[in-house]
Amino acid sequence: MSMDVTFLGTGSAYPSPCRGASAIVFRTEGECWLFDCGEGTQTQFMKSALKAGKITKIFITHLHGDHMFGLPGFLCTVSLQYGSKPTKQHVDIYGPVGLRNFIRMSLEVSHSQLVFPYTIYELLPSEDQCPAEEFKDFSKYSGDCCPSPPEEQIIYADPTDGTYCVLENKQFMVKAFKLYHRIPSFGFVITEKDRPGKLNISKLQELGKF
Repeated sequence: MSMDVTFLGTGSAYPSPCRGASAIVFRTEGECWLFDCGEGTQTQFMKSALKAGKITKIFITHLHGDHMFGLPGFLCTVSLQYGSKPTKQHVDIYGPVGLRNFIRMSLEVSHSQLVFPYTIYELLPSEDQCPAEEFKDFSKYSGDCCPSPPEEQIIYADPTDGTYCVLENKQFMVKAFKLYHRIPSFGFVITEKDRPGKLNISKLQELGKF
């Protein structure tokens, strides 16, 4: 299976003319995932051979602006590229609690509508992930455009090892783990599942190897 990783941006704080803010694309057969979406990410896509409309999953490590300020604009650009007709292309978005409110409020106040369905899954952080004075319980913030999420869209840490099982499919398992930063942050680990090999039994028998 072929895989590749494209660094669209590795800068911090803000993008520069020659270096984008944090954004990485993981691509493999049938999958295209975006990790972080700093300001200017959609411009970086246009400079690359990647297609923004191929992104099916987005992972946000933490809620500092240089890792997520580009997300509302990116989603709107992808929507515009699809055209005016609704599409079945579904996008799953993962990140710390508070991400849902940021996305929904950004779309609400800008009167933006997306033609594709999306689901936001939030990782519930703990107070030991940042200095005590910086921790905020965003799960208490809600409004008309940000109703409380269904329970299945909140991801809790595994009590045995403290990791978060973010997703699992036939090819991969993605887990998140806690990072200490000025605000709660997460790292993501992509593990490729073992795949049974294909052996030519007849050829092996001819060679006396079976």
